[in-house]
Amino acid sequence: MSLESLRLLVQGWATAGYLPEALAYGFVVNALLAGLMIGPVLGGLGTLVVVKRFAFFSEAVGHAALTGVAIGILLGEPYTGPYGSLFGYCLLFGILLNFLRNRTGLAPDTLIGVFLSVSLALGASLLLMLAGKINVHILENVLFGSVLTVSGQDLLVLGIVALLVVTLAVPLYNRIMLASFNPQLAAVRGVAVKTLDYLFVVLVTLVTVAAVKVIGAILVGALLVIPAAAARLVSQSLKGFFFLSVVIATSSTLLGILLPIVFDLPVPSGAAIILVAGICFALAALARALVPRLQGNPA
Repeated sequence: MSLESLRLLVQGWATAGYLPEALAYGFVVNALLAGLMIGPVLGGLGTLVVVKRFAFFSEAVGHAALTGVAIGILLGEPYTGPYGSLFGYCLLFGILLNFLRNRTGLAPDTLIGVFLSVSLALGASLLLMLAGKINVHILENVLFGSVLTVSGQDLLVLGIVALLVVTLAVPLYNRIMLASFNPQLAAVRGVAVKTLDYLFVVLVTLVTVAAVKVIGAILVGALLVIPAAAARLVSQSLKGFFFLSVVIATSSTLLGILLPIVFDLPVPSGAAIILVAGICFALAALARALVPRLQGNPA
């Protein structure tokens, strides 16, 4: 079944009264389909981001998306989906950053701070140049996400990226996790640590860029970190850590999309998604503080 057929089917069921009334609108169905694709991927990759301590890196890539959008508009790409410049610039940003991280004596957070600052300065300069050519609301959608802007093309891009990430990451998950916990031990066991490091950077970059439409450039990195951080507080096994992170990320995405629509709240989808994830983190932290058997788990 194609995405279009699925969307029409859900709309038909909502119109007939079998599903909530909000699902009768095409943009709501598109947004939920996007959430179902991107939530599990962000939750799964988030476990690796937290273990590798790449939270600042994922935030930097998300912010770099703003510069990618500006470059795309400057080059004549459609402002609703400048994917060529978005993926191109952010992949270059992530790979070059990782290359220099492995070859300089600078601390990773220092190097990321340099890249992030320069990228934001470039993006701000380009956007000022384009201020007379674009609608300011377009920038708001890029920064904070908007369910109204998720189109069939966006769903196709999300689907391709999600499939690519799952195909590459799932078979290599244990190796990447081992390389994250103990790179020296992983190398002794024949794991190509540096190769997997670059692959992980590419995967995080791809999924971050693909999620910008739903969550926003400023907040997308948070959905890689918060669900995984919450899951790590209460999980008692690696398997539980992974699946709980996926559940939290997916439910946060779907609830963050639906709640503002159902209750008619003037809240961007990205902000709502992160607020729901933040509540999950607060509950996890509270559970860890109150439940004795959780307090002995390494966080």
